[in-house]
Amino acid sequence: MATQSIKPMVAGNWKMNGTTANLKEPRLLAGMLRGVKLKCDVMVCPPATLIRRVKAVMKGSMIKAGGQDCHAAVSGAHTGDISADMLKDAGATAVIVGHSERRTNHKETDAMVAAKAQAAHKAGINAIICIGETLDERKGGKTLEVLTSQIKASVPAGCTAANTVIAYEPVWAIGTGLTPTVAEIAEAHAHIRKELSAVMAEEGAKTRILYGGSVKPTNAVELMGIANVNGALVGGASLKAVDFIGIIKAYI
Repeated sequence: MATQSIKPMVAGNWKMNGTTANLKEPRLLAGMLRGVKLKCDVMVCPPATLIRRVKAVMKGSMIKAGGQDCHAAVSGAHTGDISADMLKDAGATAVIVGHSERRTNHKETDAMVAAKAQAAHKAGINAIICIGETLDERKGGKTLEVLTSQIKASVPAGCTAANTVIAYEPVWAIGTGLTPTVAEIAEAHAHIRKELSAVMAEEGAKTRILYGGSVKPTNAVELMGIANVNGALVGGASLKAVDFIGIIKAYI
């Protein structure tokens, strides 16, 4: 397992899915993992409406709860938005920022992502910063160029291995069932590691780099075994406890 002495993380992003009826899944997950010695951290990131309740049903387990987005401001006239402080108050220990769906659907820029990461740090929660190329960028041979640009502009000053996680999610692989080859993922993660070391100095060598994009129980062991892959950011497969634990088993 290629963890390079970095404790891996498997985080589930529920996206805009889940109501009270879905609380049985994190409860089941907590039960299935009770007493199991994990070699990774586990996190569930439900919609903000469910964070407190998810936290409650997982009480007594080592599973953490996270948010899916936050505003850069602490408070103010931002109808419908949620601050990092509010997420922390609800029980979140981390927040995903810069997911490709936010960058695309809400036109979020690297500067906005960096500001959100800073807000998370200021609130005392971790920032999971997402980066990744589109299919056109991949076909145009611009993958590494895009990753360099996003890292330089989305990773703010003050990031450390303790308060920041990077998630590489090739946009074209999210929810499509398509997965880059092992060689492509290894190349991307090695490049990300190099660029993180450039912007974060010695902290870059210790920072977790997750892979996301059609991670499933059937490919988790292979993907998690790639050099510089320190866990996974899981989408659809995290909605069902049996599927999510199938991925977590890569670290059992």
